[in-house]
Amino acid sequence: MRLIVQRVRSASVKVDGKVIGEIGSGLMTLVGFTHSDTPDTVKYLADRSVKLRIFEDENGKMNRSLLDVNGAMLIVSQFTLYGDTVHGRRPGFDAAAKPEQATKLYEQFIEEVKAFGVETATGEFGADMLVTLENDGPVTFTLEK
Repeated sequence: MRLIVQRVRSASVKVDGKVIGEIGSGLMTLVGFTHSDTPDTVKYLADRSVKLRIFEDENGKMNRSLLDVNGAMLIVSQFTLYGDTVHGRRPGFDAAAKPEQATKLYEQFIEEVKAFGVETATGEFGADMLVTLENDGPVTFTLEK
């Protein structure tokens, strides 16, 4: 499982020209799954992402988590996080989990984040989405297990 976590001032996702999810201050989280991912992997990275201290405290140091700042999370599935670009010019996606597995894990990730009391918004699994965000910092991290 791989996450790209971006600290944002705002973020939104559109499908077919219609906004289906948006947040103010918080985290824009792109989520990708591979074949070996399990519910335990999802639980671990949900915990890690909401508790990651990447928001500034009163001294300007990254010392506060999404929970500490009462931020929101926009969660968007992105199988291309497991794209292989080592060989040739066209990415291969053999490492990405099949949609049947990834859908279940994606839905679990959303529920795990919500269980922390985090306001969440989502994209639509498998849809062609347009994501807009204002990256704050910019601050971007990759989390994986």
